[in-house]
Amino acid sequence: MKTGSIVTTATRTGLSLLAAAGLLAVELIPAFAQEGYYRGGGDVILVTPSGEILDYMPGQDEVRAMRDRRGRTVLVDPWGNVVATVMPSDGYSRARRRQSDVDVYSNDGYGDRGYGYSEPGEYTGTVPDYREPAPVEREELRDNLPGLIDGSEQAAYDPQYDDPLRQPMPPAITVKGKSRAEITALQVFLDREGFSPGVIDGKMGSNVTKAIEAWQQATGETLDPNNTEDILERLRFNGGLPITTYTITAADAAGPYVAAIPEDYAHKAMLPHLSFMSTVEMLGEKFHMDEAYLRELNPGIDFTVPGTIIKVINPGPNKAGKVARIVADKSRKQVLAYDEADKLVAAYPSTIGSSDTPSPSGIVSVERIAFDPGYTYNPKINFQQGANDKILTLQPGPNGPVGTVWIALSKPTYGIHGTPDPSKIGKTQSHGCIRLTNWDATELGKMVSKGVTVEFVD
Repeated sequence: MKTGSIVTTATRTGLSLLAAAGLLAVELIPAFAQEGYYRGGGDVILVTPSGEILDYMPGQDEVRAMRDRRGRTVLVDPWGNVVATVMPSDGYSRARRRQSDVDVYSNDGYGDRGYGYSEPGEYTGTVPDYREPAPVEREELRDNLPGLIDGSEQAAYDPQYDDPLRQPMPPAITVKGKSRAEITALQVFLDREGFSPGVIDGKMGSNVTKAIEAWQQATGETLDPNNTEDILERLRFNGGLPITTYTITAADAAGPYVAAIPEDYAHKAMLPHLSFMSTVEMLGEKFHMDEAYLRELNPGIDFTVPGTIIKVINPGPNKAGKVARIVADKSRKQVLAYDEADKLVAAYPSTIGSSDTPSPSGIVSVERIAFDPGYTYNPKINFQQGANDKILTLQPGPNGPVGTVWIALSKPTYGIHGTPDPSKIGKTQSHGCIRLTNWDATELGKMVSKGVTVEFVD
């Protein structure tokens, strides 16, 4: 299974835009001069499609210089992905200042998109020896040099602006000075609406920001995350207070549970079921919570004792309806679900592929949906997991490689599925498939059917 393209081997650090703007503008000039890139005057910086400042200089063997439809110079990798846009540093800084009242990306962790992290051996996927670039109509700049020059020559290539799916969503308002309880209320509201913030932990982060933006896109409204009274009023009409009580049952305490889940697939295959490892883990997933947050809300509680009353998130019922089309947005790390009227009805934070095993491009379709699936590991068609060289059959369970749901796609070995590590969704990499939390994958799985299209966009 595969995901969004990170094609260079250089480390990409998610530097804060505000802190990095002045620094990189100074450092890039000599680098451009030495590499033969820069032909214009003034300080320049390289800005990625996600808004980050690139903190390294791509080699001329890694990128080609092209011009987009807006006349800007862009650096494009061999797969056709825009690596960065060449911008004057002073103009970029002014633009960022104009957006500072609504831009939350530079201070909520959104800049850290998981680059540099990978998790070995979790998901099915083939790794091709060669990836054929998608055919696009292009025009290279003179001498293959990205200079800040006029827009008289344009290449017919700019996925960020030519594709309507790449149009920016309404930006979320910056959260200021909110308590964990207030942020929890915001997360619960979004979760109930079908615009998942991922694990609910009372912390503001990129997954919450993306959920707000998607909700605003779907409703046409602006959601002010600082207006707690408004959020609580909205919660009153869609399920009540965000935190409720729950009594641990004898079945909750009994399990079955396993002592540990081994990393090696050969050892995983020996387990009769890839169950939860504790009552806390089970309850966290049941109530869409981060395990640590569950413990914080219930200090000193023994979760193994039936009859114990605890505080939990009140996520409400699953979103219902029929999804007709899915968009897997690699750059946003988000899955967007549309109904038959092409209205956005749900959105989920996701992990979509990695640099070594990227997700497919273009349009595929749903082939089948399996709940509580088993998993077959075949080293000849999957990734290499440890030293395993034989076919292994892993039993079902929430801690299985694909979690509790497998939505198979028409491209063999690829699918949308759950995960045993919900807190990592949107922050790490997979082996090419679309990975969601188990509860989000379950919700989506009940709304899709065979034939639903899944479009991967960069």
